[in-house]
Amino acid sequence: MQPIDDRIIEARQNPDLLEPMIADYERFILASAADVSRHHVSKSDDEWSVALIAFYDAVRTYDAVKGRFLSYARLMIRSRLIDYFRSQGRHHNQVSLELVEDQSLAAQTPDFGLKDEIDAISDVLANYHISFDELARCSPKAVKTKKACAAVIRFLLDTPLLVSRMRQTRTLPVSIIEKNVPVPRKILERHRKYIVTAVEILSGDYPYLSEYLAFIKRGAKE
Repeated sequence: MQPIDDRIIEARQNPDLLEPMIADYERFILASAADVSRHHVSKSDDEWSVALIAFYDAVRTYDAVKGRFLSYARLMIRSRLIDYFRSQGRHHNQVSLELVEDQSLAAQTPDFGLKDEIDAISDVLANYHISFDELARCSPKAVKTKKACAAVIRFLLDTPLLVSRMRQTRTLPVSIIEKNVPVPRKILERHRKYIVTAVEILSGDYPYLSEYLAFIKRGAKE
């Protein structure tokens, strides 16, 4: 089979080549969708349609600097399905920080920037005595709590001085947050590690990990 990077270039120049290329990668698209959905996905499922469009967009937007194409496409499919599940209220299938901790994701993409980002953020979180194992336990599950945490994260991102203070003291400025964001103290304390991690990712150079937290910034516009 012709290298996929060459086929992408040709398909962009000749749309007639796009459909047969996608047909050759149907199994990849289905497998990627099933990996995120955590159940078998067939071409009659909504997940297939979402994943197919994501694959098409990956072809349209791919650049070699983004790593290998299939790794890029897999991340694109994952991100679109997360948004789809969220829009459907299927929170049990969401992939947020709970799955960012999953080292198997990094292992599947050894040449992709995601692994480097996970390694880098792990070093940063170590300064706060936060491990990926803890994130699954302290990540908010209820929609109301997620929104509350998102509001706190946006406030910190909009106040660089507080982010700088957080990094210097290795603690969340709970008292200042309480005075500016109507969020109960118990939420701040219970989800402190989640908030710190999200702030570090969204304020740092982590484009791939930031995909998993894009809903936080989008929430400010809703």
